[in-house]
Amino acid sequence: MAVTPNDIEQAHEAIRDHVLRTPTVSAPRLGEPLNVRLWLKLENLQYTGSFKDRGSCHKLQMLVASDNPPTGVIAASAGNHAQGVAYHARRLGLPATIVMPLTTPFAKVERTEGHGAKVVLWGESVAECTDHAKQLAQQSGQVFVHPYDDEQIVAGQGTTALEMLEDAPQLDMLVVPIGGGGLCSGMAIWAKHVNPSIRIFGVQTEGCPSMHAALRGDPAPKFNTHTLADGIAVKAPGAIPMKILEEHLEDVLLVSEADIENAVQMLAAQQKIVAEGAGAAGFAAILRHPQIFENRDVGTVICGGNIDRRMLSTVLLRGLKRDGKIAKLRIQIHDVPGVLSRVTQMIGAAGADVIDIEHQRLFNKLAPREAELHVVMETKGAQHVERILAQLRQANFPAETI
Repeated sequence: MAVTPNDIEQAHEAIRDHVLRTPTVSAPRLGEPLNVRLWLKLENLQYTGSFKDRGSCHKLQMLVASDNPPTGVIAASAGNHAQGVAYHARRLGLPATIVMPLTTPFAKVERTEGHGAKVVLWGESVAECTDHAKQLAQQSGQVFVHPYDDEQIVAGQGTTALEMLEDAPQLDMLVVPIGGGGLCSGMAIWAKHVNPSIRIFGVQTEGCPSMHAALRGDPAPKFNTHTLADGIAVKAPGAIPMKILEEHLEDVLLVSEADIENAVQMLAAQQKIVAEGAGAAGFAAILRHPQIFENRDVGTVICGGNIDRRMLSTVLLRGLKRDGKIAKLRIQIHDVPGVLSRVTQMIGAAGADVIDIEHQRLFNKLAPREAELHVVMETKGAQHVERILAQLRQANFPAETI
């Protein structure tokens, strides 16, 4: 095996003073409804917001300590590897250039630049960025730092499992998101070392199942990298991780965009954890495939928390809308004084809170003396919304949800 448990142990000793030993927490509010004893490794708490701190730290320290240290480093990333390389490069006094896709969220670009790196926006995917970054490295003589297909990176990421299984040694299953496979392969090496019977599942999205296809020998499908889980939207899995996972992995479970969105919402609402889409993918798989994990001690990694605030707001509000906690009504009224006040008073008396209201006279097919109210309100849930609709209709205000 290209990476050994001893490599992971040495990596942990090397990086322990420069990365956070993140907590492994029990999550009964999330696990008990599924009959799962669930544990979460909170890598979203790392300084740069993801597990990528580990591999980047280890790789760059090895480069600096080598007989021929580099004059600088270049990396390609959708965001988390970028920030890990940028942060540890500045700490070690290395110039860093990071190539990121043109579609990278502004927040990740800003944070990467904030760590002192030069950011180059190029291409639509990490694969295109990688090709360009390798060209830049060849032209400049600097060292290209691969996000996952590197033995030292894999060893660094494997320290996640070392800590997790020290804190929760009873775990008999691990669920790990897979992009290129660096985290899952590193964790698998250590987990199988300390507990050969432990079962390890990877997770990918239905739109970008690169490792899922590769491990089965299937032809690469048409990938969709426009996903909430952009951190694992990798078209080509690493050769080193794939070789490791061929030996150690039970299966790669697939999740949908809706699964990931639901997982982000539940982690925030019930566990008070901010996770990006990729960071929530492990929990999404447990929600999607609960029969696999029933009555087991299951650990998953919240591998990143770098979600754009606007996107997080959108996801949380969509969750409230789906649960009926926020509803939008279309209400038909006579366009005469006092009616608007009467409708809002009825809604308030029914126990809902009006958030926004629009009095629409033009863009409808009603008669000139009629109008529509578009009312956004906060409620107790779907049944509460139905009661409000019934009361409005009983008062001769035709109403429906939008």
